[in-house]
Amino acid sequence: MKRRKREPWMSADAYGQSLHGMTVNLLVRDIPDALPFQQQVLAARVVYSDPDFALIEGYGAEWMLHADHTYDSHPLKHRLQTTRYRGGTLELRLHGCDPDRATTEARALGYEVLQAPSDKPHGLREAYLIDTDGYLWVPDLPQDRPT
Repeated sequence: MKRRKREPWMSADAYGQSLHGMTVNLLVRDIPDALPFQQQVLAARVVYSDPDFALIEGYGAEWMLHADHTYDSHPLKHRLQTTRYRGGTLELRLHGCDPDRATTEARALGYEVLQAPSDKPHGLREAYLIDTDGYLWVPDLPQDRPT
């Protein structure tokens, strides 16, 4: 059931038909509760949001958030009600998102820091952060290497 009271910035069919390549759609319990992590921790831009849907942009990518209530007649409805951790083992990586800054913001806002920023053998400095709905976000930057 939709809770939006106004017209969206773009019709659903126009937006759907504009998509190409691969997209990510994250199901969240509550859109307003999900936005602070997106904006403050990930430093991503909210292109549009209402109680049902949000479009987020950052680091050369776009992703969508849909509130659980919009999936009332979706085949995933039962799984949403019984799933404790939404992302499972999926890593949502944001290349170019400073892991040190993101971790500082996550801690300040009370989000779980699964792993603090560290330099990895594959040449990236990354952190593991859990959002309100249990999704694992991995902000990363190339490691500074001595020349």
